[in-house]
Amino acid sequence: MDARLDFNSFLYALKPVLMTLVQPPLPFLLLMLAGAAQLRTKRHLGRTLLFTGFVAAYLSCTEGMGQLLAKHWINTPPALSPAQWAELKTESERDHSLAVLVLGGGIRQDVPEYGGPRPNVVSQERLLYGIWLAKQLNAPLGYSGGIGWTAKRQIDTEAAVAARVARDEHALPLRWVEGQSRDTRENAALSLPLLKKDGIKTLVLVTHDMHMPRSLQAFKREAGDAITVIAAPVGLRRDAISSLQDWRPSSSGLARVNYAVYEWLAQVAGH
Repeated sequence: MDARLDFNSFLYALKPVLMTLVQPPLPFLLLMLAGAAQLRTKRHLGRTLLFTGFVAAYLSCTEGMGQLLAKHWINTPPALSPAQWAELKTESERDHSLAVLVLGGGIRQDVPEYGGPRPNVVSQERLLYGIWLAKQLNAPLGYSGGIGWTAKRQIDTEAAVAARVARDEHALPLRWVEGQSRDTRENAALSLPLLKKDGIKTLVLVTHDMHMPRSLQAFKREAGDAITVIAAPVGLRRDAISSLQDWRPSSSGLARVNYAVYEWLAQVAGH
């Protein structure tokens, strides 16, 4: 067995544990515990740690903090504008060298109400936007996603599930179905050759806003000068910082902050 592959598998197996330790609110709860332990001997330090941990834990559960991290920490790109849609549609209809590609974000293997596997919330949002965008641009649609490194119980590939949903529920068969990739780098490495083979010169890439910077880097590196890659992010927030509601704790706020932390760590790690 390739030693590098075996080491990567080991790291990815540890990823859920490592992410649990570094993602909010656990680090801040641990900080509060450390502060409580210092109250008897070092009261000032203990109070400082408790207060800092509390404020950090509170903010990590808000949409406002998630939005700030997305804009200034992850540098998420803006949404496609109507002017860009029009330009891309013209290009698509002129020489048929434009394609839309959706990157997978996971599936639920067994969904009782549907009697089988379905895209999870993340993948569903990406897929629906990709379908809508492909119809707007009159361009073919592809999907890239296999079985992730840590998806131990997954049987069906993401791409196969997405292809069925797109065909049966939205009357839009996928042109490209790449179901071998396990991460973002493999998304690029395995899907771009399929597009190049079919003469695609411009790729409209669909994934979530905070995943987009890392995805663009991987796809542009793999595409070189052969294909121009254009970001079409989904999941953007128009504001999410100016209302009091944006600074109230919520499950969606915690999820967004955690996503930002995950993507930042992935960028630092080069994944």
